[in-house]
Amino acid sequence: MTAQIIDGKAISQKIMAELTEEVAELAGRGSRPHLTAIQLGEDPSSVLYVKNQRKHAEEIGIKFTLNQLPEAAPQDEVLALINRLNADRSVTGIILQEPLPRQIDESVLHGVIAPYKDVEGVTAVNMGYLAYGEPNLSPCTPLGVVVLIKSVDIPLRGQEVTIIGRGRVVGMPLMLLLLTESVTPTICHRGTVDLKGHCRNADILVSATGRAGLVTADMVKPGAIVIDVGINRVPALDAAGKPVLDEKGKSKMKTVGDVAFDEVSQVAGHITPVPGGVGPMTVAMLMKNTVLAARRQSCRARAENS
Repeated sequence: MTAQIIDGKAISQKIMAELTEEVAELAGRGSRPHLTAIQLGEDPSSVLYVKNQRKHAEEIGIKFTLNQLPEAAPQDEVLALINRLNADRSVTGIILQEPLPRQIDESVLHGVIAPYKDVEGVTAVNMGYLAYGEPNLSPCTPLGVVVLIKSVDIPLRGQEVTIIGRGRVVGMPLMLLLLTESVTPTICHRGTVDLKGHCRNADILVSATGRAGLVTADMVKPGAIVIDVGINRVPALDAAGKPVLDEKGKSKMKTVGDVAFDEVSQVAGHITPVPGGVGPMTVAMLMKNTVLAARRQSCRARAENS
């Protein structure tokens, strides 16, 4: 058996095309979505993500603004900025870029973002809606994972799902989202006994740990759907297993997931690659949340003025 590839890039492009039409329709009514990012310092990964956000937003007609502050900016300054953005009716979505410097309490900042502008779905209010089984604006990566799973077009009700990783960014909200689909979820973590057994019982297996090669073929139920959320940088190896060197004699690096792709793809029924699987979906879901937030704010404004 060779698993069918779940092409996150192709699926995300289809979503973006649909969003382009929605954005044009909203803009025609004077309600153009406006995504505003807040970045402290210039962490390379954050800079790259911001660049990606801007590119995708502008491609589909969403206005994008970056508020860049010094890495040493005090928390009160960031709080004041968020409050200004909350009050600015032209801003329909706010995203706080990570990582944050040590002097910043992330939970405090997330607690200030207006829930209806929280396009990352990270505020306690939006997480609460999710816990109550009434998703409002949900975290982007878990949303993307659910879309990828649904692309396989199988009935989700009653499916056994194992999620490796209980983090608040992916694992926990993903479990809550999947519960709304009536699956039977299991979350594994560092304290889990018999990880292999839980994985082999899964019709759908999701790994979000950041540990390269964690999921091997003997952990996967034949025919299972395998979703790899992990992003890991590891040395590139040649056919003999030796490091591939660049012109300066340094090891070249490549991006891999948590899943040992070559061997697991011989057992699984469907699998996401890394890169090209979950990654593109995270940005697409951020754009989708931004459009959804803008539409709701537009409806609310019309209701207030009627």
